[in-house]
Amino acid sequence: MKALQPSVTPAPAGVIQYRTTDRLIAIGASTGGTEAIRMLLETMPADAPAIVIAQHIPAAFSKPFAERLDRHSKMTVVHAEDDMPLLAGHAYVAPGGLHLRVQRSGARWRCRLGDDDPIRRHRPSVDALFESVASAAGANASAALLTGMGDDGARGLLALRKAGAATIVQDEASSVVWGMPGAAYTLGAAQQVLPLEQITAALLASTTQGPG
Repeated sequence: MKALQPSVTPAPAGVIQYRTTDRLIAIGASTGGTEAIRMLLETMPADAPAIVIAQHIPAAFSKPFAERLDRHSKMTVVHAEDDMPLLAGHAYVAPGGLHLRVQRSGARWRCRLGDDDPIRRHRPSVDALFESVASAAGANASAALLTGMGDDGARGLLALRKAGAATIVQDEASSVVWGMPGAAYTLGAAQQVLPLEQITAALLASTTQGPG
């Protein structure tokens, strides 16, 4: 059966600067995601909204991955810890073997880590992260589901879209494996289907718009 070929929605170009602290970006990926995430973070401005990241990765490699991203990004990239506050200009990588969720605490968001059961065989699970962001941030969030095998993240991205968040999936041509983004597209979870090089600009553009 021929693979589904999504249409590509153009994203705004240009450099966008940020001063807000009331927006949140969520990113999920699996196979091929370590390089895709690196490329996204390389193009993020230093004062971008806080970013939470769930990448399928073994526990021994998630901290070195966060450190590598930090070297390649204008943002401060950290290995997420439980109860860490989410700050603009910072990106938080889920530790391997733990779920990363976002919890609202008053007017702020915080990282919550959990060793509860894997979701669809994954811990960290993109669905766990995305569903928590949908609940905690709703229309104040933007999310991108990148290259990866399987369907983790598809339901979470749909929850985000239903909550009013801006939702993006990486297109098939630029994905190493179009399993996760393709599953989200099939569910109707994606507002935009974009090549990797256009996703940063689209995420940043969505964070300049009001909720809803």
